[in-house]
Amino acid sequence: ETFVFCFCAHPPFALPFSTMNFLEILIIAVGVSMDAFAVAICKGLSVREINWKQALCVALWFGGFQALMPVAGYYLGVGFADIVSAVDHWIAFVLLTVIGGNMVKESFSKEALRVDADFSARTMFAMAVATSIDALAIGVSLAFLGVNIWESVSIIGVTTTLFSAVGLYIGNAFGSRYKSKAEFSG
Repeated sequence: ETFVFCFCAHPPFALPFSTMNFLEILIIAVGVSMDAFAVAICKGLSVREINWKQALCVALWFGGFQALMPVAGYYLGVGFADIVSAVDHWIAFVLLTVIGGNMVKESFSKEALRVDADFSARTMFAMAVATSIDALAIGVSLAFLGVNIWESVSIIGVTTTLFSAVGLYIGNAFGSRYKSKAEFSG
């Protein structure tokens, strides 16, 4: 059995890695990357032509934050693990249920994040944070489940990076193809 040693405010303790497999982590990665994917599509719709620098910018901002936030959540969860160890599996269950419910609710919401052709650091930072809040809670859940955080965030980060780049190009392709028709019918 493999152990990870975590150094917190208290003496170090070991959490055994869970038996969560690659497919299960990939499913979580795809789920948390959907907000970034949707925003990347909208970003692509707002730009006349996409270049590789813009695609790299969107992919790295979104993928980077989707990887960073679970690490922050993981260490937050590990810090409280000794306090809540008796009910940690229920906390993980509730967090994942709330996140899933929130994703379903957002899919029916009319509210949208304002997206334009601005690729400045300020704009990308705000969008990256807004799309990665769920990943923070995922990190807390992963800590309570004893999952290898570095393997998990690698999968989450790479998945989001790819989805974001592809989303930017998909949005741009649809925007270029249907923009004049939409303007004409409007």
